[in-house]
Amino acid sequence: MSNQGFKKHVIYKKDKWNMMNVEVQGTKIILTEITDQWGEESHTFIGRPAMMNWAKERFSKERFTGSEEEWDAIMLAFSEV
Repeated sequence: MSNQGFKKHVIYKKDKWNMMNVEVQGTKIILTEITDQWGEESHTFIGRPAMMNWAKERFSKERFTGSEEEWDAIMLAFSEV
């Protein structure tokens, strides 16, 4: 099966072991998170609002360990999906 027409977005990529990618397949959004701590995790969302709700929980400002600029860049990348 060809993946033509699917849009891929990189939310962040620190190295080959720490990254998050999003693939849009119509109304279905597949998010893949790869970390050196937890391995690979996939999440499937039906629509952008569901993904954005997840992103706001996953990257809550209170628990985010990076800089404010990093948080802003991640949230901007999500909003551009």
